[in-house]
Amino acid sequence: MTNSSPVTQALPIHAPGQKTKRWAALATLMLPVLLVSVDNTVLSFAVPAIAQALSPSSSEQLWIIDAYSLVLAGLLVPMGSLSDRWGRRRMLIIGCVGFALVSVLAAFAPSALALVIARALLGIFGAMLMPATLSLIRNIFVDPAERRTAIAVWAAMFSGGAALGPIVGGFLLNNFSWGSVFLMAVPILVLFLAVAPFLLPESKDPNPGPIDPLSIVLIMISMVSVTFGLTQISESGVDVYTSSAIIIGLIIGYFFVRRQLAREIPMLDVRLFSNSVFSGALIANLFSMVVDVGFLYFVSQHLQLVSGLDPMRAGLFLVPGLAMTIISGLYVVKLANKFHPATLVSAGLVLNAIAYVLVLLIGQSDAGLLLAFIILGTGVGSSQTISNDLILSSVPASKAGAASAISETSYEFGNVLGTVLIGGLLTVVYRAQIVVPEVFSHEQAEDAIETLGGATRVAQEQGGDAGAALLSSAQHAFDSGVVFSSAASALLMVVMAIVSYRMLRKAPAYIKPAEH
Repeated sequence: MTNSSPVTQALPIHAPGQKTKRWAALATLMLPVLLVSVDNTVLSFAVPAIAQALSPSSSEQLWIIDAYSLVLAGLLVPMGSLSDRWGRRRMLIIGCVGFALVSVLAAFAPSALALVIARALLGIFGAMLMPATLSLIRNIFVDPAERRTAIAVWAAMFSGGAALGPIVGGFLLNNFSWGSVFLMAVPILVLFLAVAPFLLPESKDPNPGPIDPLSIVLIMISMVSVTFGLTQISESGVDVYTSSAIIIGLIIGYFFVRRQLAREIPMLDVRLFSNSVFSGALIANLFSMVVDVGFLYFVSQHLQLVSGLDPMRAGLFLVPGLAMTIISGLYVVKLANKFHPATLVSAGLVLNAIAYVLVLLIGQSDAGLLLAFIILGTGVGSSQTISNDLILSSVPASKAGAASAISETSYEFGNVLGTVLIGGLLTVVYRAQIVVPEVFSHEQAEDAIETLGGATRVAQEQGGDAGAALLSSAQHAFDSGVVFSSAASALLMVVMAIVSYRMLRKAPAYIKPAEH
């Protein structure tokens, strides 16, 4: 008697004759991936219009930006684990329905508080989306070569969407109100919901453990506390509150780990981190995002505040680098049959280092920054494709949701750390080197010392020789900060390339054996 499980019956898409259906399913999955990644960066361009329309306080304005990422970070691991239990397609569809409905509420929010609440709800449903898309790829594409290509497309859409955010935001805000940055989600998700039930197979863990509410609470508090502390450091510096939040988060995280080790079937198998291939791939993912986000942090300011480009043109400036992220992510799949995964990942990190060295040498010119971002996109695209494949292939398919959630968490932390580390170093140097003429008031001087944007605004308000002197000093101090942070980033990438290579050496080679 043949024992055929419901999961096996639900996955005819695995069959060799279903190749077209598999790639159609991948194209469907890219809709929420692209939407969420664009959403990560598009909002920053709408903040001025939101501030004018809703008149938020300074704290409300920060929470409009941060509420989404904080809730998302806290729920990624629980949602990934629950998708393994309840079904990844089901979780993805629920997330898309909720994300679309709340996007409408956000677009027509009558007050700043209402928008903060809507952003937090978007974080809940967003946490259902990304782990489910990556884990479905793991279960749809069982052939390793096909899976690497699918992951390359996924990584390209995720990284590329972040760079598309400024372009999309610039277009929408030039033609529509601020609510349009939220309403853009609706037609995309409606299209997804129309085709997903027919193209995406259901998959889940056939032997899930019991739901552990305490573990869910512990991981949520831990992740939110650490993410909140790091985010506040990037915005206001280190103080007793930010330090306390991070310390509390780490302590609670310790108890979460202890609880997982003690349970027969843990919500998250933390023993995965003892696998050097799994951990090495996560490290490569994390620090690739750090330098990618860090580069976008200073290049967006340089292009707009030093070179004088408007947001739309500054966004278009990033397109060649975005294109190389996609191209390299796809091309590295072909190289996977010739080189060991450790070599490919570490080579991508070395390219990241070269990009920052180029910033050191000719980064004050727009052409130099353009070339550096092209090289950086090549490194990020190639390293993340292989590292994501290693993360998923190092765990059983039944645990793909949890593994995907961990990978997504590394992306989120990379986003935050990129601003904290690279942006923080740049800010320290900027504040140390800027010279404010004595004609400016104390309040004006504080604004100028705080950020390059503040210095530019104060200089324009003042005008004359004093304004020109302040602007010149601020731009010089900013470029000095870019040089210093780029040197540190290049060194970091060299170190991470060595660390990743050593940790990934034990990964099984993709190289096909020669025929005799």
